[in-house]
Amino acid sequence: MYPYHNKIKQRINNNELVRYEYVEKYKNIASCMLLHFTTEPKIRPIREHRFKEYEELFYKITKGK
Repeated sequence: MYPYHNKIKQRINNNELVRYEYVEKYKNIASCMLLHFTTEPKIRPIREHRFKEYEELFYKITKGK
């Protein structure tokens, strides 16, 4: 099985993340966070139950700068 979140976190740590946004619907996923990357795949959706985990990661990254 593809380690979806581990790979995404690795890409974030490699500074591939351009931006993120919250959307009401993306394809068949309602209320999700879209992560935009510089490399393929360019967009990765995150479901609502994982928001807090990623928000904490973003906070740690920005606090460290």
